[in-house]
Order: sequence, then C-alpha cells, then structure tokens
Amino acid sequence: MSEASRIPDHHRDAHMTRTRIILAGTVCLITVLIVLSQMVRLQIVDHQHYATLSHENRIKVTPIPPTRGLIYDRNGHVLAENRPSYQLTLIPERVPDLEKTLEQISQIVHVSDAQKERFKTQLQRSRRFEEVPLRSQLDDEEVAKLAVHRHRFPGMEVNARLVRHYPNPNHSSHAVGHVGHITREDLRRIDQSTYRGTHHIGKSGIELAFEDTLRGEVGFERVETNALGRVIRSIERTPPKPGNDLILTIDSKLQEVAERAIGDERGAVVAIEPQSGEILALASQPSYDPNKFVEGMTHQRFRELERTGWQPLYNRASRGTYSPASTIKPFVGLAALEHGVIEKDTEVHCDGEFFLEGRDRPYRCWLETGHGDINFGQALAESCNVFFYDTSFKLGIDRMSKFLEQFGFGAQTTSDIPGERRGVLPSRDWKRGAIGQGWFHGETVITGIGLGYFNATPLQLATATAILGNRGELIKPRLVRGVADGANNDQNSAIELGQATETTPNQRIDIDDPSHWEETIEGMRLAIQHYRGTARLINENLNYDFAGKTGTAQITERDVDDDEERPEHLRNHALFIGLAPADDPQIAIAVVIEHGGSGGAAAAPVARAVVDYWMLQDKTYLQQLEQGRIDASEVEDEEDSELEIAP
Repeated sequence: MSEASRIPDHHRDAHMTRTRIILAGTVCLITVLIVLSQMVRLQIVDHQHYATLSHENRIKVTPIPPTRGLIYDRNGHVLAENRPSYQLTLIPERVPDLEKTLEQISQIVHVSDAQKERFKTQLQRSRRFEEVPLRSQLDDEEVAKLAVHRHRFPGMEVNARLVRHYPNPNHSSHAVGHVGHITREDLRRIDQSTYRGTHHIGKSGIELAFEDTLRGEVGFERVETNALGRVIRSIERTPPKPGNDLILTIDSKLQEVAERAIGDERGAVVAIEPQSGEILALASQPSYDPNKFVEGMTHQRFRELERTGWQPLYNRASRGTYSPASTIKPFVGLAALEHGVIEKDTEVHCDGEFFLEGRDRPYRCWLETGHGDINFGQALAESCNVFFYDTSFKLGIDRMSKFLEQFGFGAQTTSDIPGERRGVLPSRDWKRGAIGQGWFHGETVITGIGLGYFNATPLQLATATAILGNRGELIKPRLVRGVADGANNDQNSAIELGQATETTPNQRIDIDDPSHWEETIEGMRLAIQHYRGTARLINENLNYDFAGKTGTAQITERDVDDDEERPEHLRNHALFIGLAPADDPQIAIAVVIEHGGSGGAAAAPVARAVVDYWMLQDKTYLQQLEQGRIDASEVEDEEDSELEIAP
C-alpha cells in the first residue's frame, strides 16, 4: 500500500503533539526558573556584594599628598623647597599586563632597573586603584612622547607633582639632610596610612629628625568615574594639611664661609651662639648634592661616591670622633684649679720629659728642649704637655672625668641631629665596662692632654667651649629655631614665629671660685695674643678679643720630624677651639682638619676666617686663606705624644 493511501492515525498524532508541547513547556519552565533564580541571587541574595562592586567601579577614593614644609635659615634664606616636576604613574587595576606595559614604556622613555624595582616596591603598599609612580622629573620631550602614545597604555598618567629641591647643592647638606623614596625598610617602621599618595620620606639630617613636622597630613578626594576610569566629577574632597615650615638656627652665609675655609681638606666646623645654644654653622667637608638622592641614587652612582674614600655622606661635625688633644687642656686646668691641685701662679718645671714614679720611659713634651718653669696661663698659651702631665696625675682620673662630664663630653649634646655619636670620656667605670680592665696611672697622664681613649665630636668641643665662655651656664645646642605654619608662605612671618620661640632656663656648673673661669680664658687669650702662643699666627690684624686653644692629635708615634713627609693618612689631625669676644662671647667655635698637621697652622686660620665674618662681616682673611697667602712657617708643631701605656 502506498504512503499516500495510508489511513491517518489521529490518536497517535494527538499524543505526539501533546508530548512535544509538554517537553517544550518543561524546557521553557526550567529556563524561566533558572533565570528567576539568578535574578533572586543577584538582586536579593548577593545584592549587597554587587552593589558594592558597582559603587566602587563608579566611585574612587584618591589620596591627595600634602605639601612638604619648607626649611629656612635664620635669615629667611630657603634651604629646602618644593618644585613642580612631571611624573609618570600607572594605575595597576587598569593595566592589563603590567610587565608588558613596563617593557613598552621603557622603549619610549628611559626607565632604569632601579626605578622598576622601586615601582614594584610601591605596589606592595598601594591599593590597585591608586597611582604608583614609575618615573619622575620628566623633561618636555619625554612628556610629549608619552602624550603621543597615551592611547596605547590604559592606566598611564603624566601628572605635575611637587618634588623636594635643595637650591644650593653641596651647601648645608649634612645639617639639612635629604629625602628619598620610601623603601621596604621604611615601610616596616612607618604608619602607611599617613603616607598615602606620598612617596618620599626624610632620610638624614633635619629632614629625618623632623619628619613628622615637615610631612603634613594626607587628604582624600572621592570622584565619580566612567567605565574607562576617567574622572567625571568630584563628589567630596578633604584637602591635605601642608607640613609645617622649619626655621633653622644656621646662618647660611656663615655656613658658606666655614665650608670655603675648610676648602679641599676633610674636616668640620661647628659654631655656636653661647647664650642661646643656637648652632650658627655646622659644616662637614667634603659635602654632597642632596638633590641626587631625591629621585633615587643608583647603586653605581652610590659606589662612585664611596670609592672616592673621602666619605662625603659622613657628617664629621656630629659623627666624627677625634682625640681632642690639647684643646682639652683648658678644661683639665679648670678642674685642677677648682680642686685646689694648682693655683694660677703654680709653676711646673718642664725639661721636655715627664716620668711617672717607677717608670723609666718618658712622656714627652712637644718642645723637646722644654719650657722651663711655667705656670698655668703660660702652659695654656704654649701648650706645655709636661705641665698637664703633672697636673692631671695629681688631679686623678676620678675627679677629672667627673668634672669634664659636666661639659657634655661622653654624651649626646642635642636631639636635633640624628645619629650624633657620644664619643668616649675615659673613666675607671668606662674602662672596666668596655675593656674589662683596671685603670693605670699612665692612662690618667695621657687623658690629661686629650689622648688615649679620649675622643669627642666637633659638636661636643664647640658645646664645651660655649659653656666655658658662658662661665658655666649650660646650654643644649639646637639646629631648629622655630616652627611656622606651612599654610602661610610669607617667609617674614615664618621668621618672626621662629624668633618668638622661647628657650628653657639653663642650669649652671657651679665652682667655688668664679675667678677660675677668667684665669682659664686668659690663658686661651695668650695662646693667640702672646708671641709664643701656639695660635699666634691668627693674631695679625685681629680687631676683636679672641681666646682660643690649638690641638694637634698625633695619630702614630713620631718617625720623621716633618709631618709633611709622612703619608697623608698618618699625618696629625689639627684642632682648634675659640671664643669671641672673650669677655662676653657671641660665638664659640670648634674646628677639626683631618690629617691637617699643626692645629695652629691648619685649624686656627679656618676659625679666624669664620669668626672674622661673624664679628666683622669681613671675608678678607678667608680670601687670603683661599689664595694661600697665610704663612704658617713660623708656627711650630704643637704635637701631643701618645706613648705606650703600661701599669
């Protein structure tokens, strides 16, 4: 039978149709249920989660870095400021492939390995929607290149930011210090929330010591963005609070004179105003350019600095420790006067050698023929070692150490300068704790002329000299004169606020007979004014009352008569301390010239140039010093002798 003549089965067709309808309806119902369940999950169960994601996709919170406070000298000259600079940044969440993007950007503008490493370090402390700096200090050509390729790099921004700048490179570098990028080590010790949007932190000097004052407080801005991440409008803004400005006690012109006076030598100058304790100059040479550290010092450039062997980053003024040598003699003599060991007219016979009882090896005076019968004032003027060998032996280490401690030896003098070293003030207790041995008489003799274990920083020497000039009134040296509101850019008002800062009352070193102060300072006058004084070189055409004391610290035993014939690293350190005017000092100064030779020939002229400028605003002596016209040939070496110390 053909298919056309087949009899239709209406019952079977109806069943098939119903089956198909039920199957289609079931599929549609399941589909609708799935859609409905997803809608319930999205809009009810997970509503809060997706609402938050949607909100965060539309609203961004951006940190606004504060402006770092400025640093001025006492006269309003800017020592540290902020300058605009173009900065290349990336927003990580908008960058599809970070490594590939870094590589492609490096083909357009130079990005060093160190900068890439620093970028990755910043990533660890930043949120993915925050800008992370990759390159700073872009020039106009680099900005133009990046603008042309902007469409290739989503998440890349070029912004104008303020960066730290030091207008006088190599000037006051150790005092002011510098800032640098925040490192992993910094992240471990700081509160990261206070540095949102900020990528620099104080690394040394005042920048480090007063980081909390200079930093300011970060602000925030809530902005609405489109799907591409571009800002549509600002919703809410909390402005940052600028850091406060600092007014230092330093006189930048005096600082420049001190640095020029040291010249190409290695050394330090510290000048203090005795009445206030304000540090007028804190010079350490050689110096360095702090601007090179702002955007990061490469390992290669840092190694080049270190390879010079001159340690330009080392603050010799507060961290360099040196045997004070004969500069300690005024303080030892004052202690002997106070304890009745000597009177001002007490004479000691100097024949060039001093012997301890039971010892056959002498402690020598720098003048081999001896000074003959010599009293305290003459011994200071001519720096007679034998006089102070005898005096210190009779005084004893216990009384000597306790008296010198009052002048700040063996202790930090200020909190303004981070990393200041304490030096060593020898005593029985110190030696027992540090070396585990008892004290010997020979060590007392050597300590009395500032050698042996004794060492001090130039800052300590200047502080002790200022206290001496104050006739016992104690001071706490300080580098910061005052703090000014960072929102006020008027330098004059900042200076006025700094000058209005009050100092706390000072304590005194009380001695039984105040005339002992004058007798000691008179001996220091003679060191400059007497024809046999060890600092007589700087007395020529001197127009004010200057009192001082030279020191020459012998590094090794004398093997040649002429210090100039020794290798440089074995030449003596030259030292000088001074007061002017002696009756009512306006300035106290300490100078150390490393391997400079004689204190009278190398260190004293530096002090004269600095004090000349402070007292007279005169640079004549400085110019002569720079031109080498000061003849030191008539000044004999005042050379302290450190021999083997035995029981």
